Amino acid sequence: MKIRMKIRMKMKIKMFKQVCVILILFFCILGCDFRGGSNSADSISVDSPKIIVTKNQNQSDTTGKEVTDTNKTVLLRNNPFFKSTLEFLESPVPVPDSSAATAEEMKPYIETISGTSISFKMLPIPGGKFTMGSPETEAGHNQDESPQHEIEIKPFWMEEHEVTWQEFSLFALQILREKRKKQNERTERELLADAMASPTPPHTISAISYDNFAKNGYPASGMTLYMAQVYCKWLTIQTGRFYRLPTEAEWEYACRAGTATAFSFGDSDKNIGDYAWYFDNSDGTSKRVMQKKPNAWGLYDMHGNLSEWVLEQYDINTYSNRESNSSDPVSVPIQTGLGQVLRGGNCEDDDTNKLRSAARLFSVTEWKRQDPIIPQSIWWTTDAPFTGFRIVRPLIPPKNESELKKYEADPNVWLNYPIR
Repeated sequence: MKIRMKIRMKMKIKMFKQVCVILILFFCILGCDFRGGSNSADSISVDSPKIIVTKNQNQSDTTGKEVTDTNKTVLLRNNPFFKSTLEFLESPVPVPDSSAATAEEMKPYIETISGTSISFKMLPIPGGKFTMGSPETEAGHNQDESPQHEIEIKPFWMEEHEVTWQEFSLFALQILREKRKKQNERTERELLADAMASPTPPHTISAISYDNFAKNGYPASGMTLYMAQVYCKWLTIQTGRFYRLPTEAEWEYACRAGTATAFSFGDSDKNIGDYAWYFDNSDGTSKRVMQKKPNAWGLYDMHGNLSEWVLEQYDINTYSNRESNSSDPVSVPIQTGLGQVLRGGNCEDDDTNKLRSAARLFSVTEWKRQDPIIPQSIWWTTDAPFTGFRIVRPLIPPKNESELKKYEADPNVWLNYPIR
């Protein structure tokens, strides 16, 4: 009897120790941030005493529902993330060739991020009509690519390559914010951009993702759709030009560049190695942008390298439910949910059919399987380091808040997220 009691006591002690270890790890995770300090305080001052964000008292919902803030003492809405984008579009930073009133006036231009030498090129994409989807006779055709239907697209600019780590890290790793703190003079626009909602530190998940951030010209990866959208708002504040993710229809239109074939270079994958990084030639990791041939409109890596986030909530019946001859369709994605669409295929794909112009991919639960954060991060995809994005800028920006909601990150998603 005594032996049994001793065994039971040892088991209880062992279980108690295990629970303690788990609790310690849990609180360590909640308490860590990029600078090694605490991120779990009730309030965080962001660069200016007037711009303060706090944890919301009702944090159980991370779906983006409207927040009921029981703590009214802090001016949450002073954070630029909560300000209307329309305010920032009133006075764009002057950049040669970036202004146009008509499609005919659109030209390529170079955008330089304020306070840095980091720049990227935006290419004009002419508006027009195209046939979206693929025929049943196309090799690799999937049901969700049918039926083919005609879509009209309005003119826009598109970044010639995937957003690189040099661009993205200024926001995601707060490098630019830290740099500007050491400067004596900062413009009002720069102060606003630096005060933007910022993500949690990245998870080092593989050579495809964060490990490439210090390598010049490598595409930023491993972020969620929501993270990509918040970056677009940050960039809009920096520049005064409306940047966002492309819709799925815009992305396919730009990828095809006037073609109706399986790939932008033809129906056969015989020469795909000239245009795309995929499993057979990438060693399973992303490569520097602009190393392969571009499509007819000058866009690089539209096939392979990274799968690119687009604005669309996945539905196998999207095309069958859509009216043909529609103009710039978009099904607003659930920003922290699943089933958000990506396009283009990636460096891990060993089937070239996944790199076709019409091929669709969507986010799934397994992409966050190893996420150490509780609740799971709204910023990073631990098991999907092949996710990336590129930005677009419509010739005609949104004119009201209703239009903005279709394209922008919902700030309430961030507000409800308890770890920041």
